Amino acid sequence: MGVSTFTVVDETSSVAPARLFKALCLDNHNVFPTVTPQVIKSIDFVEGDSTVVGCVKQFNFAEGVPYKYLKSKVNELDVENYYVKYTTFEGDVLGDALECVVYESKIEPNGSGSHYKLTAHFHAKGDAVLSKDDAETGLKSMQMSYKAVEEYLCNNPQACT
Repeated sequence: MGVSTFTVVDETSSVAPARLFKALCLDNHNVFPTVTPQVIKSIDFVEGDSTVVGCVKQFNFAEGVPYKYLKSKVNELDVENYYVKYTTFEGDVLGDALECVVYESKIEPNGSGSHYKLTAHFHAKGDAVLSKDDAETGLKSMQMSYKAVEEYLCNNPQACT
């Protein structure tokens, strides 16, 4: 099983780290369907009832998106340091070539705002090799979702406080 690693997002933002982390990582089950309804229809807890280590969330995609759903499990969570590591382990987004995708999300203070970096580790099944072109649709969708959440937070100063 080969692993291909890609940087999904590497951006600075005027949004404070705590708000950005809450919106993207802790409260995404409420934020994403509100901010990106054209991508995410809903996010349900399959195991657990809050974003903690071990919880499993099911992301249900909107009509028109080429996928139906994905399930992700939180592997590591460090709220104080704005870090989360989670694994997408089920869903049609994995296709025939992927075993899972492990994401690492880290937000750091940067002046009065923050720096956000999201890295994806694609674990291929068997001898399958994944190129960035193969992963491009999912990566672009995640980048667009990040930008939409950031814009939402900038336009709604009371959100995710």
